[in-house]
Amino acid sequence: MVGSSKPVSLRDSFRQALHRREAKSSRRRLTVLPNSSVDFSSNDFLSLSTSPVFRARFLDLLNQAPPLYPFASGGSRLLDGNSTYAEELESFIADFHGAPSGLLFNSGFDANVGVLSSIPQPGDLIVYDELIHASAHEGMRLSRAGKRVKFSHSCPTSLRRVLESEIEADPAIGDGNRNVFIVVESIYSMDGDVAPIRDFVQIVDELFPRKNGYFLVDEAHATGAFGPRGGGVVQELGLEERMFIRVHTFGKALASHGAIVLCCPDTRQYLINYARSLIYTTALGFPFLASIRAAYELLSEGETEPLQRNLQQLILHMHCRLTELGSWDPAIFEVDHFPTSPIFSLRSPVPRKLAAVCQQEGFIVRAIMSPTVPAGKERVRVCLHAGNTVEEIDGLVGTIQNWLNQSTEKRSARL
Repeated sequence: MVGSSKPVSLRDSFRQALHRREAKSSRRRLTVLPNSSVDFSSNDFLSLSTSPVFRARFLDLLNQAPPLYPFASGGSRLLDGNSTYAEELESFIADFHGAPSGLLFNSGFDANVGVLSSIPQPGDLIVYDELIHASAHEGMRLSRAGKRVKFSHSCPTSLRRVLESEIEADPAIGDGNRNVFIVVESIYSMDGDVAPIRDFVQIVDELFPRKNGYFLVDEAHATGAFGPRGGGVVQELGLEERMFIRVHTFGKALASHGAIVLCCPDTRQYLINYARSLIYTTALGFPFLASIRAAYELLSEGETEPLQRNLQQLILHMHCRLTELGSWDPAIFEVDHFPTSPIFSLRSPVPRKLAAVCQQEGFIVRAIMSPTVPAGKERVRVCLHAGNTVEEIDGLVGTIQNWLNQSTEKRSARL
């Protein structure tokens, strides 16, 4: 009888979707790392999460709270979740980064969604780097912008071409009656490369004499690890005043949780009124604020600068050791690395196999698959930390070398 077949249940739909992901080697799983493993995967670039100095500062700030001081925020910042401590922390961080003001969010994801969903006005244009983070895409999806256009990753020529085309197509952009937001990251999480922000600024200054071009820069992977005292790439370049918004997150090199949007006071007030990811969520509690404060006190006092220097020495050592592996057929193995970056990209058509071999030897690395990275650019992502050692790096590179040798032998045997 037509239409009498049993309908597919919701759980069956889930299983089928997961099976399809499994077949494409793109299914995600939660894992727990062994305590004995060596971390070459996390974004804990300064190794603050295991630092006795950071822990002591954090506990000291916690203990400074009066008896019965509420550790939970109790609600949204606009209801019961605000505090003098939170506002003083925002001012402290903004001063550190040379910004007029700042607004705390519960995560970098919340910050990017809140900014991009509310800041662009109806009809405005967003121009974004093609490798921008997923949180930025989510914010753009929710925004009222009239148009969103991508440009080739970290390519000034592509940015210029896109902007010139949009100016020609829309007179309102050229006469300053329509805003254009340029969205980039300072350091990209998968390739680890540093954006040519100075070149971008020169292009925007040239094409937008009426000052209607605005930069939104995500400094998530630069915070703590790059710039003076870990202030980020923008401060390293001295371009603080040219950035309309900077987002700094605390869950990577700062071993904490949350993020801050650095902006002018008018923009801060606008976000308080229109950023739904701020308005409709419970604010960070005191322990989270104290953790952030501890990290920024160490940054401002220069306590983390030796960690930055040690990290750079380890990066140089890792780069040299990988170079010593020699040239390999790109179809088997290829190394992508931006000088000074703690993120190394080991390209391979079988990244899961390489990651598994490294993990078996106690080195935690992760295979990064499509759609997290573009199809055909799957890789093993390696992150260095100030707490890693030369011996650990040598052990990891030796494991990679053995895998390459065995892979080559197996391939030759098949030919």
